[in-house]
Amino acid sequence: MVEYSKKVMDNFFRPKNMGEIKEADGVGKVGNKVCGDIMYIYIKVEKKENKEYIKEIKFKTLGCAAAIATSSIITEIAKGKTIEDAKKITKEDVAEQLGGLPPIKMHCSNLSS
Repeated sequence: MVEYSKKVMDNFFRPKNMGEIKEADGVGKVGNKVCGDIMYIYIKVEKKENKEYIKEIKFKTLGCAAAIATSSIITEIAKGKTIEDAKKITKEDVAEQLGGLPPIKMHCSNLSS
């Protein structure tokens, strides 16, 4: 049995920013053939002072508790950042914000980062 941190469970049971953005400025789709997880990330971008910022971000994920929790937390981490800074978010950043992930579930943090 896989044990998850309290923060993983909170983001699984009460995910933040779940949904779809109509007329999004960008949509990303990733999946894992092995476990079947599929994740969509939608963003709205705002330009300020010659930089593009993530004004709004949402996700739709079909997957396990870790896949949904990592989707939720990546939206929280990336919101308000520049596109360039958001691209620098790592799987370790995602796992750390969730209080860790079991080794068997680290691939979920790869999907979201």
